[in-house]
Amino acid sequence: MNESPQRPASLPRGGPSGGGLRVVAIGGGTGLSTLLKGLKQYVLSPGGNPFLRTDRLVIAELSAVVTVSDDGGSSGRLRKEFNMLPPGDVRNCIVALSEDEALLSRLFQHRFEKGSGLEGHSFGNLFLAALTSLTGDFSEAVRLSSEILLTRGHIYPVTTADVELEALLEDGTRVRGETKITACKGRIRELFMIPPTAGPLPQTLEAIARADVITIGPGSLFTSLIPNLLVPGIAQAIAASSAVKVYVCNLMTQANESLGRTAADHIRALNEHAGADIFDYALINRRLASHELKAKYVHEGQSQIVADLEAIEALGVIPVLGDYLEEDTVARHATDRVARDLLQLVSQGRPTAR
Repeated sequence: MNESPQRPASLPRGGPSGGGLRVVAIGGGTGLSTLLKGLKQYVLSPGGNPFLRTDRLVIAELSAVVTVSDDGGSSGRLRKEFNMLPPGDVRNCIVALSEDEALLSRLFQHRFEKGSGLEGHSFGNLFLAALTSLTGDFSEAVRLSSEILLTRGHIYPVTTADVELEALLEDGTRVRGETKITACKGRIRELFMIPPTAGPLPQTLEAIARADVITIGPGSLFTSLIPNLLVPGIAQAIAASSAVKVYVCNLMTQANESLGRTAADHIRALNEHAGADIFDYALINRRLASHELKAKYVHEGQSQIVADLEAIEALGVIPVLGDYLEEDTVARHATDRVARDLLQLVSQGRPTAR
């Protein structure tokens, strides 16, 4: 069991490659965009300086791989009406990595509260829909949007295929569609992607192959994280990569996806769907939530995730404990501390025995 790693004195500026680390962050929902905000602070500018920080650890290339199975809200409406990929999670990542988180980013996140046909849509989603219509290519629309907002990294949808999720519950019933899966009360046994042949972007596979660090999480286990591993080639590329691979554990359970699942259960579910043991480390929060925050989550049928460290180690994963909980109206990851500890794990490298 490791505590939060101390800053290594021996690691050269830019990491093992000498020109900066190559980081791939995989996920979806608010979890991925939160992590990206922390990682962005270490990204090298075109002039060779970190974006905001002056730490020795810097990122030369940051890539976000984003799930595209959302079928609810503004994203779901645009998906049905324009036969396009859902833009919501991608939009959040664009904003998180943008150089200017002020006016342009706020504009992309602006949600219309009234207007026939406009109510409920965010401007960023509509912008991506318009660019997709102009270019005929969602991934190109994402690239162009990233250029406009001067993002400090690349953003790739995990696939450009029109995919749906289907969950097999422990009682044998099946639930199809992300929104219905999120709302269902039954415990999920296994997740499937339809069609199962949806292919990844070549750029995603290339980024994974080049990576020094690959992260999965935080995020909803069955609707933000596992869907990425179901795209043929993604899990295999992660397993084959020589990168340090880290699971960033959620802070709280979700009543409809992970109730009763411990940190080790999360890792086990990810490994099972990947068809391989993919993690070297797991970043796990050790800070207890306040009584007020606990009470709020208990009222919603949720609680802090149990950090069963011995079970994690039995999976061949090294747990790294840190003070990663920030309390607001909800529990959020302390993105600065998570990003710092992630990058410092590179100096330790991959464990010699799995």
